[in-house]
Amino acid sequence: MTLLLAFGCALGAPVLLYAWLWCGERLSRALPRRAGRAARPAVWLGPAVALLGVYLLWPLLSTVFLSFRDAAGDRWAGLDNFRYLAGDPEVHDALANNALWLVVLVTACTAVGLVVALLGDRVRYEAAAKAAVIAPLSISFVSGAVIWRSMYDYAPPGLPQTGTLNAVLTALTSAEPIAWLADERTGNPALITVGVWMTAGFATVVLSAAVKGIPAELHEAARVDGASWWQELRHITLPQLRPALLVVSVMVAIAALKAFDIVYVMTNGSYQTNVIANVLYRQLFVNQDYGKASAIALLLVVLAAPVIALNQRVQRAGEAR
Repeated sequence: MTLLLAFGCALGAPVLLYAWLWCGERLSRALPRRAGRAARPAVWLGPAVALLGVYLLWPLLSTVFLSFRDAAGDRWAGLDNFRYLAGDPEVHDALANNALWLVVLVTACTAVGLVVALLGDRVRYEAAAKAAVIAPLSISFVSGAVIWRSMYDYAPPGLPQTGTLNAVLTALTSAEPIAWLADERTGNPALITVGVWMTAGFATVVLSAAVKGIPAELHEAARVDGASWWQELRHITLPQLRPALLVVSVMVAIAALKAFDIVYVMTNGSYQTNVIANVLYRQLFVNQDYGKASAIALLLVVLAAPVIALNQRVQRAGEAR
């Protein structure tokens, strides 16, 4: 039945779209010339606007509505759910961890991508070096989290260490093994390291393309004038890479705000590693509290809105250039 329904949707959607456009074009031609020209954009944009409303606007409006309802979504709760956001320590800790993710992930990913892009452009084995950094992009965040959870595995001192990091640490030094994920001092850095490993490839791809796009004449002119490598980097390379750096920073910032997979798989928010998306998941699927979950979802939208606006501004600036 499910397969038949999917086949019907796959076949019916193009047919309905074609019928809509055919009827709309016939109607536009039948109208007076001025009215037909005014109606034609509505005919062609209508399906896209309808899909946008169904898949984006309606869920957003439903979330806003539910954020003012009780846990079951049956009764009006007023601002109770937002008071929960303002006063709950778990939400505050999660927001603090998201801020840490935002700062460290954006800085580290941008730095790694920039270093690999600049140095890789100067060596013969550029393809192999970049492939090593980009390879994690081919797997999901859940798979990466499972891999790194095994690497962070911990056994008490005196027992065989099955985790790669602790095995190397105890074999090469006299230090005791570290409970990377169970220690509040190392939990967040360990998780963010996985995030950097998973997303640095994206920064490398974008920045490598931007480095290749810098006109060679600029560097040649600088060398003729006696500029050092550092002066070239500061006055030519980095200014030319500024749009690409902004794009990378914005996209990685969005990934930091919605961080969930790595935290859920590796710690489930324990040991002071909780993030706001994990709190949302717990309220929605564990506590079955639709009101609080919707309020948290709106909080994520508010936090992401400035980043999305910055991304749009960067894109428009790039198009203007």
